[in-house]
Amino acid sequence: MLLLCATVLKRQFKWWRLCLGGFIGSLIVLLMFTQFSDIMLHPAVKILFSLIMVLVAFGYKRLRFFIENLLTFYFSTFVVGGGLVGIHFLFDQQYLLVDEMVSTQPQFGDPISWLFVCLGFPILAYFSKARVEDMKMKNITFDQLADVKISLNGVEIHTKGLIDSGNQLVDPLTKTPVMIVAASLLEEVLPSSLLQLSKNVQSFSHDEDIDHDWYARVRFVPYRSVGQSNQLLLALKPDHVTIVHNSQEIHVEKVLVGISHTTLSVEGQYESIIHPKLLVIGEVSSAS
Repeated sequence: MLLLCATVLKRQFKWWRLCLGGFIGSLIVLLMFTQFSDIMLHPAVKILFSLIMVLVAFGYKRLRFFIENLLTFYFSTFVVGGGLVGIHFLFDQQYLLVDEMVSTQPQFGDPISWLFVCLGFPILAYFSKARVEDMKMKNITFDQLADVKISLNGVEIHTKGLIDSGNQLVDPLTKTPVMIVAASLLEEVLPSSLLQLSKNVQSFSHDEDIDHDWYARVRFVPYRSVGQSNQLLLALKPDHVTIVHNSQEIHVEKVLVGISHTTLSVEGQYESIIHPKLLVIGEVSSAS
């Protein structure tokens, strides 16, 4: 449990301290067979032992550091211990039919074998660690999400956007930052001919049948992707873009909206990618 706690929190540790903390925790079992058995069953004593275990294993740097270690230790214990008990009872028959009546098995408890613990513990520990890391990644992604409102030719488009520091795409001529928007968001707004052109920009010719108002907004931005180079992205000049992030509204006019026909988020968390420079150059106001 202490090792799982250290892994989840990415704590540096010394093996001898971790083993010593585990040994202190195991003393509860040994003392159960002495005259102190009644005391060992008291919840306050169990909590005291857990405090000592965490202190010995990780030390004390500040109160927040200690509480974070302690709560994660409890979390790991409840998750793994509860998982072992749950799996045990899931596959174990706990009742009998006697004279068409349901009867529990006449035994004192239902002990979990050490073999089951040895096999199940590492599996559940790995599963718990993976789930915690997955939650952390989702929280990081969620912190970088923002509400986006794009005004395009008098029509407002509302969507979720991901603030991506890796997006450094700009128009090479005007140095205007380019945000990426899923084409599905624009199907009801753009002419079909313009959407079709965005799928294959290399086929563009001046003979395209595109309305003049839309044609004036079209920009072609060169970009590179993994394994490919010298590609062109069709982008549009919006009226303005508003980004709501950290209780602030950021209004940007110097921006281009690139059209992407690939899925930006498999889980559908966002449908646009925000250029980080937009948060800097935009006019900031408090979100109402």
